[in-house]
Amino acid sequence: MTTPLPTGSTIGILGGGQLGRMLSVAASRLGFKTHIFEPGANPPAADVAHAVTTAAYEDETALRAFAQSVDVITYEFENIPTSALDILESLRPLHPNREALRISQDRLTEKTFLSDLGLKTAPFADITDAASLDQALQTIGTPAILKTRRFGYDGKGQARIMTPSEAPQALADMNGAPAILEGFVTFSIEISVIAARAADGQVSAYDPGENVHKDGILSTTTVPANIPSRLQTDAVLLAGRILNALDYVGVMGVELFVTPQGLVVNEIAPRVHNSGHWTQNGCTICQFEQHIRAVAGWPLGDGSRHSDVIMENLIGDDMDRVPALARDGSCALHLYGKAETKPGRKMGHVNRIVKP
Repeated sequence: MTTPLPTGSTIGILGGGQLGRMLSVAASRLGFKTHIFEPGANPPAADVAHAVTTAAYEDETALRAFAQSVDVITYEFENIPTSALDILESLRPLHPNREALRISQDRLTEKTFLSDLGLKTAPFADITDAASLDQALQTIGTPAILKTRRFGYDGKGQARIMTPSEAPQALADMNGAPAILEGFVTFSIEISVIAARAADGQVSAYDPGENVHKDGILSTTTVPANIPSRLQTDAVLLAGRILNALDYVGVMGVELFVTPQGLVVNEIAPRVHNSGHWTQNGCTICQFEQHIRAVAGWPLGDGSRHSDVIMENLIGDDMDRVPALARDGSCALHLYGKAETKPGRKMGHVNRIVKP
C-alpha cells in the first residue's frame, strides 16, 4: 500500500511546458510544492513552480541533485532519454512507470502492445528501407501515412502516401529515422478518453471528448462527444484495460477513432493530455489534480462532469482574440505565459461553458 505524500512534499516534474505549468498549479492547490527540470530557459512552468532546474538531461550531477530535492517524480512529455530515467528512478519513485514510457516512445512498440491486448488499431508495418516500404504498401495499400517511430507530435514527422509513386519522397522525408507505415482508418469522429489509475488499482475516467484537428494540431474538444452511450462505456472500459495492463499510476490520454466496426485506438499518451483541458471547468476534479493525486498516493477524485464544455486551443495569432474572449462570460481563459507568439504554437486555451 502506497503511503500518501503529506502536504508540503515536493513533486518533481520533468518538462516545463504548459502541462508542467498546469500540474504545478494543481499541486499547489493541494498544498504541494513542485520542482521543474527543464533544459530550456524561462519555461512556462517556471512562473508558478517552487523551484526550477535548468539543465540538460545528460547532466548527471543536475539530475541527481534534482531527484534528491523531491519526493516523487512525474513528467509532462514522453521523450525523456533513457539514461536520465536510469539515474532518476534509482533515487526516487517515478510515475507513470518506465514501461508506459518505453511503449509510448515508439509508435511500433505502442501499436504492437495495443494489438497484443486484443484492441483494434490501424494496420501497420515496420519500415526499415525502401524494400520494406514497398512490401508494406502492397499489403496495407494506399492511402497510408508514414511516420517516424519516435519524436513525432502535432503532425510532425509524418508523410502521407496517396499513391505508391509518392513512397520514395515520403521515405526521404523521414531523414533515415526508423519509421512505421499506418493504413488510413475510415472514421466518423475522433474521441479521446482521459483516465487515471491509482497505485491501489482504483481507476477513474472522464467522459469521452470529441476532437477536431487542424493542420495536425488539436483545435477543439467538445464534451459530451456525439456518440451513443454504449460507445462511451466501451471507450472508458478500453482505457481501463490499458491502464491495468501497464500497472499504471497517473493520468493517461487515449485517442480513439469511431468506425463502423467499433473503436480503433489511434495512440496513447502517458501523461495529462491536451484533449483533457476541458476538465478544468467541466469537473470538480480536473485532470491535473487527478494526476497529482495519483502520483502522490492520494485517493482519486470524482471525475464526473457537471457542465458541457467546448475547449478551443489558442494557437499563434489566436492570441489577438483574447480581449474579446475575456469579455465573454461563458469563457474561461487559460494562458500559458509564453513570451513569443509563433504560427502553430499553443499559447493557451479557452473553455467555453455550453448551457443546456
